[in-house]
Amino acid sequence: MNKLHYFLLVLCIIFTSCGGAKKSSAVSSRKTKKTTKTRTVVSPKNKKIKSIIGYAKTFEGTKYKYGGTTKKGMDCSGLVYTSFKKGEVVLPRTSRAMSTQGTKVSLKNIAVGDLIFFKTNKRKNVINHVGLVVNAGKKIEFIHASTSKGVTISSLDERYWNNCFAGVRRIL
Repeated sequence: MNKLHYFLLVLCIIFTSCGGAKKSSAVSSRKTKKTTKTRTVVSPKNKKIKSIIGYAKTFEGTKYKYGGTTKKGMDCSGLVYTSFKKGEVVLPRTSRAMSTQGTKVSLKNIAVGDLIFFKTNKRKNVINHVGLVVNAGKKIEFIHASTSKGVTISSLDERYWNNCFAGVRRIL
């Protein structure tokens, strides 16, 4: 290659890189503005979990009814079963059967959308209660159907639920 070719090559690189830098910084500033408005990208899995939780929350305040799956009355596994069914995820109908589904998760790795299980009967050492995790930050909260309060959100910090805790399973 002669000197003219080198000169032209260098000029091409300079002009190309300058144009690219201006374009890319403009795009970056636009992306930054968008990033501040929407903090995270919602994956299809996250959308499904949010939809399931949103549907479960529509039952808040519904009275407890053993075997119930409607706004007229709901039990704990009925709430979870109905909410996941609305999200096109089929689960067994009882909390004990649900506790065999998905993958076992440690409490330190709990996430929103996980199922949380309890053994509330002191005489029987079996899982008989389930909730759907709605907050997995410093305070773990779950929506469930309580015999005394109906469909409500409770915290694992509450002594009763902490003492009855049996495990966590991830379905999605």
